[in-house]
Amino acid sequence: MSEAKPFIITDNDRYFMRMACDLACENVRCGGGPCGAVIVKDGEVIAAAGNTVTLDKDPTAHAEVNAIRRACSSLNDHKLDGCVIYCSSEPCSMCLSAFYWAGVSRIYYSNTAADAQHINFNDDFIQKEIQKPHLERAIPCICIEADAALDSFRRTLDCKGG
Repeated sequence: MSEAKPFIITDNDRYFMRMACDLACENVRCGGGPCGAVIVKDGEVIAAAGNTVTLDKDPTAHAEVNAIRRACSSLNDHKLDGCVIYCSSEPCSMCLSAFYWAGVSRIYYSNTAADAQHINFNDDFIQKEIQKPHLERAIPCICIEADAALDSFRRTLDCKGG
């Protein structure tokens, strides 16, 4: 197994992290959640957002997801290749997954998951649920096999020439 490559944190990294943290504090002042995220490409801020879950009545409106949506819109692409994200808090499972789907290059965060637990922001239960068999989860996940469901996958391959 290879050893993790150490990263040097630059003054620019600290500047963008401070921006994310300031955004989080301002977001709380305005009635939003205590998280901020800034997406940077080639040293330029592409998008910044706060957590608007309660304001928008949208459980997916985490700061990171909001920032991804804005950055993708700004770049007119569903991928964020070459982008770096600065989060005031360690990303939850949903946001981390979104970063992988978006293809960001690097994720910086400040508050840890343990810090978030102190204010009752905790996704440990989700991590534990993912490890359980589908039918034993708190929300059972039941597969209904249907040939029709595979049609969209087949059509995707056809469109891509596969």
